[in-house]
Amino acid sequence: MTQRTFTAAILVIGMALAVPASEPDSLISEANQLYDRWSSDFNYEAYQADLEAAIDLYQQVLDLLPEEAIEARLDVLVQLSQACFELGEGYLTNLDEIKALHTLGRDYALAALRLDPDFVITAGESFRAALHAAKNISAIFWYGNTLGRYLEFHPITAMMGGMRDIQACFERAVELDPTYLDGAPLRSLGSFFAQVPGFLGGDMEQAEVIHQQAMAVSSTFLENTVNWADFVLMPLENWAALCTALNGVLALAEDPDVMAAWPFYNERALRRAHEILAEVPCEP
Repeated sequence: MTQRTFTAAILVIGMALAVPASEPDSLISEANQLYDRWSSDFNYEAYQADLEAAIDLYQQVLDLLPEEAIEARLDVLVQLSQACFELGEGYLTNLDEIKALHTLGRDYALAALRLDPDFVITAGESFRAALHAAKNISAIFWYGNTLGRYLEFHPITAMMGGMRDIQACFERAVELDPTYLDGAPLRSLGSFFAQVPGFLGGDMEQAEVIHQQAMAVSSTFLENTVNWADFVLMPLENWAALCTALNGVLALAEDPDVMAAWPFYNERALRRAHEILAEVPCEP
């Protein structure tokens, strides 16, 4: 993504353009085609350019959509948040660009959450209290995910309540639909409990239970198992269980249908599985 895109998005500079009413729909269609990783053979490296181009187009759409087009704006904001998360996690290496992108992703998701009519912060009410009434699982989940990445660069904010906000997002998403994106709320909540210190909400026993629930939702979303191995079994030095789990992931990945179900995420999970197996003492 170009520096121009980052700067324009961060400053939220909108341009007053005289455009046909159909232009946002046309741009959304073009962006969706670029973002699509299911309609043709998926190439992980080549996909970066498509992802960056899709983000640019979704940002243009956001400038063009009228404020009253709430549902359309909410959908585009969620898509932008997810795409920013994926670009930052999957491809970028420059820390300043990663920080800027995850900030954007968090802001897009929060803007989407604020368009949920059931998310209302009244006087004296906290964000977490309002979150209990929110119903748009996509906005809730992606806010939790992108907030987590944002807080990696803002540790004071994390300790001052940010981590509890992440937990609240994932718990609310689990309440709404634990099967969303093949167990995304569960695997994210389980990873949260495994990685966060106890004084900020971490709980390894809970992490084990919730990872098991995520794997029960889907064994073919490979990240469910890889996260369990990485964040639970690795710290416990349970090498036997870890090696068995990750070798099972490698076996599943030999099935083209498995990889094609979630091309981007399963490719990333497979690469992480290979990295872990190269580091730990697995018997041949």
